[in-house]
Amino acid sequence: MRVALLTYSTRPRGGVVHTLALAEALAALGVDVTVWTLGRGGDAAFFRPVDPAVRLRVVDLPALEDEEVGARIVRSIATLRAAFDEHRAAGGRYDVVHAQDCISANAVDRCVRTIHHLDHFTTPELAACHERAVVRPFAHVCVSAAVAREVEQGWGLRPTVIGNGVEAERFAAAAHDAAGRRRWREQVGGRYVLAVGGIEPRKGSLDLLEAVALLRRDEPDLQLVVAGGETLFDYRGYRAAFDERAEALGVRPQVLGPVDHDALPSLVAGCGALGFVSTQEGFGLAAMEGLAAGVPVVVRELPVLTEVFGPHVRYGSDPGTIAAALREALDAGPLPGGQAFARGHTWAAAARAHLAFYAGLEP
Repeated sequence: MRVALLTYSTRPRGGVVHTLALAEALAALGVDVTVWTLGRGGDAAFFRPVDPAVRLRVVDLPALEDEEVGARIVRSIATLRAAFDEHRAAGGRYDVVHAQDCISANAVDRCVRTIHHLDHFTTPELAACHERAVVRPFAHVCVSAAVAREVEQGWGLRPTVIGNGVEAERFAAAAHDAAGRRRWREQVGGRYVLAVGGIEPRKGSLDLLEAVALLRRDEPDLQLVVAGGETLFDYRGYRAAFDERAEALGVRPQVLGPVDHDALPSLVAGCGALGFVSTQEGFGLAAMEGLAAGVPVVVRELPVLTEVFGPHVRYGSDPGTIAAALREALDAGPLPGGQAFARGHTWAAAARAHLAFYAGLEP
């Protein structure tokens, strides 16, 4: 079987992490897999090495200064479409074309689509991209039943649910790396609450900032560390509001940007608690990595996150309740069974489920 997996970036966003891990797991089962993506601003490779059994096609997307979000989305779709169409015209064929986001789903004519989560955009080009990427694909996958229900309620579609895997052993190993954890604590200046995913509205960054400010009344040396954050979208306005509020609260978050793939597990394992307070999610891969690393995890009380994580994390719904959950996490540590729960989510199982799904598709 020949499968094309399409994503929109080479950088460490959740959907990109998912795409690469799924591609490698499919290749391990003997599938001929090609990952297509956009290389923004001169990127020619992914953020981490990829198993050579997976073919890679990185399509150059030059950076344009002061380009607005809508124009960037339209250009991204057109650039990926042109390269993919050229490949098909030259004889390139796939049994399954599987898009992982709205940009890649708009760049091909007939595809399967994984809907990781649903968004609500006001930019016209983004809203149109999102809608087309739901209605045009001929088959759909969701990574949780909660998102599948949203898709069914909103569009009358019935996606197949296939959960994420997690590289549990990679993060579990970091839990035993005392030197690595110590280096991060020394670098950030003590105990820290970690957020993974950058500063943006969907990640609930302002709520987490407010929660940490409440905790610092009793623990003034507690740090807020934010990792990740590479995206096609323009969140400069939200980031400015975040920085202004941090200044008013007297909190100086340490914003690391994308963290090297090999360094991320020890950063996660070294935190006092991982705060994953997104307002919209499809699965919560970073939170599952936190469980694998043996750290206490606090998530926002959303249907999707209660479905995925059950009793293995603590919950909050606003800055006050998030702060209370973080306080308990910092004081009492992880809840029982989290690491074993994370180890139960394997990419091999996800790949086998995808193969069964592909086999049932109409030709």
